[in-house]
Amino acid sequence: MNAFSFQNLDVWKRSSRLACDIYSELRNCRDYGLKDQMTRAAISIPSNIAEGEERESHAESARFLYFAKGSSGELATQIFIAIEIGVIEKQNGLKLINETREISAMLGALIKIRKGCVKEDAADYIAEPRT
Repeated sequence: MNAFSFQNLDVWKRSSRLACDIYSELRNCRDYGLKDQMTRAAISIPSNIAEGEERESHAESARFLYFAKGSSGELATQIFIAIEIGVIEKQNGLKLINETREISAMLGALIKIRKGCVKEDAADYIAEPRT
């Protein structure tokens, strides 16, 4: 695997953007416990993608992608709760949840690629074409 190749992955780009969006959405949140949990989960997604892609083998990469996928589920749950308790406006929250679902699906596909279940060519919608 190439150094910093994670930066070419659309799933890393989208999850990084999602983390920024979570920070923006919670800018004025006074529930510091929830805010801390949500920002940690959001940051964990692109961080685990990056860490996995910097590992030496596809098996190690897949392990960290599973961590990222778990964090996306954790974040979606926290967004649901934030909507219910009035911390996040419902329309904004549903958009964030949809993005976590799409990221999770992309991670699932990338995990299958890393584990050899799917050919590398199937990654076209996950990673930008290599030049």
